Amino acid sequence: MDLNFTPEEEAFRTEVQTFLKDKLPERLQNKVKQGLRLSKADMEAWHAILHQRGWLANHWPEEWGGPGWSAVQKFIFEHECALAATPRIVPFGVSMLGPVLIKYGNEAQKRYWLPRILNGEDWWCQGYSEPGAGSDLAGVKTSAVLQGDHYVVNGQKTWTTLGQHANMIFCLVRTDRDAKKQEGISFLLIDMNTPGVEIRPIITLEGEHEVNEVFFTDVKVPVENLVGQENKGWTCAKYLLTYERTNIAGVGFSVAGMEKLKALASRVKHKGKPLSEDPMFAARMARVEIDLENMKTTNLRVIAAVAGGGVPGAESSMLKIRGTEIRQEILSLARRAMGPYALPFIEEALSEGYTGEAFGPDGAASAAAAYFNYRKLSIFGGSNEIQKNIISKMILGL
Repeated sequence: MDLNFTPEEEAFRTEVQTFLKDKLPERLQNKVKQGLRLSKADMEAWHAILHQRGWLANHWPEEWGGPGWSAVQKFIFEHECALAATPRIVPFGVSMLGPVLIKYGNEAQKRYWLPRILNGEDWWCQGYSEPGAGSDLAGVKTSAVLQGDHYVVNGQKTWTTLGQHANMIFCLVRTDRDAKKQEGISFLLIDMNTPGVEIRPIITLEGEHEVNEVFFTDVKVPVENLVGQENKGWTCAKYLLTYERTNIAGVGFSVAGMEKLKALASRVKHKGKPLSEDPMFAARMARVEIDLENMKTTNLRVIAAVAGGGVPGAESSMLKIRGTEIRQEILSLARRAMGPYALPFIEEALSEGYTGEAFGPDGAASAAAAYFNYRKLSIFGGSNEIQKNIISKMILGL
């Protein structure tokens, strides 16, 4: 494919930049730049701004509310959003469930749920992982038994990101215990306000309530909330995961992170010279920047394939591996560049309104928290070890 942007695409870039300059609230931008924690209201505000412009679900078909962008336009938009330090689009409804409903949902499900995703009426979370079913996702044990016009669900999900904000959860449930693992799974949409649903927080290393455990005890789910066919939910699960893994690559975030890292390394002094001139540090920065440029090209290829009607397969696993490794290396180098300023951990400094003593370069307060928190990137969405198995099977035929 031609990697040179056309005049029309450059004009689109200018349009996106103008929109971000005019519509991105400075308060939200500053919070993202400083690595501060975003509230539910912050994330909902950016969701609403993009929806009003018609740019929220930029990979959906136009008939369901998408803008009809090309693969390159999507790439440009995500790239410019990262450089402008926008809040991320919460992916569970827009980027994960939406494509599944468009492909596998019935007409009633699409007409009911898709508008609610766009207007923010529903906040979705993901019910995939369980204590005994993480990378081996097909090992889910949460059960759903059909009783009349309802399924009765019992079991547990874990690592449910932002589940404390959600009113809906899409779940993989086992509807046939006697079938092979992948053949006895169904895909259910569950209202989290239903009696029998319990959410318990998991506090992560840096003290944030980001993930949760979700328990189901005799939870009744209407049969019309089954997406696709009973016992065929693994098809939906795999389709969703390809979008999740491509999204986890975070090319735009890495580009923005790389720019911040180079600026930081040019300001911090080491033995009287900028850290960027230190041979060892400069070599590591050069290596990760080369890897990032290669990944940008691969990302464009994958998005172009999807735009042409394909589905990202093993390529999404490649992006997931390299993307997460690159983001982790950038965060590691940023923390290293901060030196002793990255050592103190003042949790209050990660929240808006902190008035305590400032220390170190911009971003020092969140450098260690970001580094440790994002060690998870190579684990969730299917660990990188599992992704290598997928690549060896699908591409190499091993």
